[in-house]
Amino acid sequence: MGDHEAEYNAEPEVPIAAIQIVDPEIIGKLPPGTQVLNIAAHGASFWTRTARLDIEKDGTNKAYFLKTSYGELGRDMMSSEYRCMSRIRAVMPNLVPEPIAWGTYASMPDVHFLLCEFRRMTGELPPVEALADKIAELHRRSSDGSGGRFGSDVPTFHGNVRVNHGWSDSWEEYFARTTKVLFELEQEVRGPNKEIRQMMTPFFEKVIPRLLRPLEANSHSNRPSLIHGDLWHGNAETDAETGLPIIFDAASYYAHNEYELGVWRQPWNKIGEEYRTEYHKHFPNSWPKEDCDDRNALYAARVNILDSILYKDDQSYRQMLISGMRELVDKFPGGFEEWEASQEKGSG
Repeated sequence: MGDHEAEYNAEPEVPIAAIQIVDPEIIGKLPPGTQVLNIAAHGASFWTRTARLDIEKDGTNKAYFLKTSYGELGRDMMSSEYRCMSRIRAVMPNLVPEPIAWGTYASMPDVHFLLCEFRRMTGELPPVEALADKIAELHRRSSDGSGGRFGSDVPTFHGNVRVNHGWSDSWEEYFARTTKVLFELEQEVRGPNKEIRQMMTPFFEKVIPRLLRPLEANSHSNRPSLIHGDLWHGNAETDAETGLPIIFDAASYYAHNEYELGVWRQPWNKIGEEYRTEYHKHFPNSWPKEDCDDRNALYAARVNILDSILYKDDQSYRQMLISGMRELVDKFPGGFEEWEASQEKGSG
């Protein structure tokens, strides 16, 4: 998601009281005998309220990070983030803060929470090599976690925009199926756009098959990797104690590993081209390698759809979507069939 400091200024629906008290449900998630010392607002968020919770147990002080949300959507967001972070934690324990629990306040039934380990951060983006290396490691180590399927049984959230994944046996089928749903939502939220509508047919019938079907052509395979799902510069920092990268606010599912880098193409993201270049030193480009940049442009177009939905009052996001689609549609009018014919000619 984009640079929220400039894009979204609405007050969260969550009552401020949610981070001024320690609800009994939160107490119940802490170790027995815990004494709460303090709770105070910590960090900034646009759909939630967040706080640091300091406790003492058996003479030892410890801190937790508390995120609170509101309503049915907020409940689903907390559940999703807990499950997504838990999946990354199971693969790479030091890459994310440990998710402790999620639940609903007893004192305010419309308020929901996520409780995590508190990790002190420097406020700085991780160095290029360190972050690229860790993300590549996450993708490599998680490639057998979904039984070869793409997607997830957990809905994820782009800001407060729900994405339902489901499962697919091929990446092309997953990508086309879920991207069609996002296009329809974008048109519903913003109102119909003739230019986008006209490009949707070649986008789905030519561009997507041309760039994704070759991944599994000519005896090549495409194994799903667990991705963070929304790795912009606001979701990555440097751990103050270890100096290592730490990522959070996950929207994880099983995808082609290169999809993670779609948001790294966005002009507003400080995790940019140098990170993409470094990443491929640790995780080589998928075959066909010459399509890598165009695949990245395709994945960035899907990020643009999500941002156009999320920031529905900012015309620049829809314009980025239209520009990205136009470049791809104009570049690949012959679709997969033209590529396949060129392969047969080259091997003839």
